[in-house]
Amino acid sequence: MERTINITLKVWRQNGPKEKGRFETYKLDKVSTDSSFLEMLDMVNEQLVNENKEPVAFDHDCREGICGMCSLYINGRPHGPDDDVTTCQLHMRKFKDGETITIEPWRSAAFPVIKDLIVNRSAFDQIIASGGYVSVSTGGVPDANAIPIAKVDADEAMDSASCIGCGACVAACKNGSAMLFVSAKVSQLALLPQGRVEGARRAKAMVAKMDELGFGNCTNTGACEVECPKNISLSNIARLNREFLSAKLKD
Repeated sequence: MERTINITLKVWRQNGPKEKGRFETYKLDKVSTDSSFLEMLDMVNEQLVNENKEPVAFDHDCREGICGMCSLYINGRPHGPDDDVTTCQLHMRKFKDGETITIEPWRSAAFPVIKDLIVNRSAFDQIIASGGYVSVSTGGVPDANAIPIAKVDADEAMDSASCIGCGACVAACKNGSAMLFVSAKVSQLALLPQGRVEGARRAKAMVAKMDELGFGNCTNTGACEVECPKNISLSNIARLNREFLSAKLKD
């Protein structure tokens, strides 16, 4: 038998990056505990549209935990009270009947609010463009085993590459640091022979761009690792520091 709950939502509303924001309160009844968090927000918006009010703007795309678009700060935690999931994978069974749920956008100077719960995360794109790639000649696809790579290195590179760029690490960090994101992108290439060639240039360029865009410094509190929906390890930050210092010593 389907179980339903009645909830109260305190949702951040803001018309633009320069506008003053405020919380607005909405009540929602008979929410199925089997529905996802974003499906619940769809219900809120349907209710608002029926009342001739402006719906809440929020980011979403795949709704499968892959794209990294959803970016909600729910009851004081990035992506909400569940572990190792994105907002779109969060279900209403994690909330109690009669509960008040507070929903905010990511809070970071580098992620300005576009509207309501949507923030501009193009800073991540700029960091990737500064060095998060390998320069190769395109053409025929080589065999997968053309370059022997130790399994432990391949596995660790794949773990680092699982970062979806959602920005939860920045939202969780008291300093607004993007070190977990940058270190994951550096690590996935630094661990493979194809990425070693440009390793020094990459580390320096991506760290410089991160600093330029206004992200804070890392103080190793570990909040980013705890809230990361893809379990990106803090050890990647240590690797980034090694890559960066090694590159600087070669200057």
